[in-house]
Amino acid sequence: MPIIVNLDVMMAKRKMSLNELSEKVNLTLSNLSILKTGKAKAVRFSTLEAICKVLDCQPGDILEYRMGK
Repeated sequence: MPIIVNLDVMMAKRKMSLNELSEKVNLTLSNLSILKTGKAKAVRFSTLEAICKVLDCQPGDILEYRMGK
């Protein structure tokens, strides 16, 4: 999939655990884990906004598009 999720990178930069982020964005641990591992098929803008607010970042810091061959 050409969309890469860099949530783990931003969490590491902010020294935040998955549990802590889950609590702060009011998202279940399993749903957040699905997003973090890149297995999510979609993400709501409200969820993306909450994650960006907590991690103090931009959507482009979390989602990356890589051109396929």
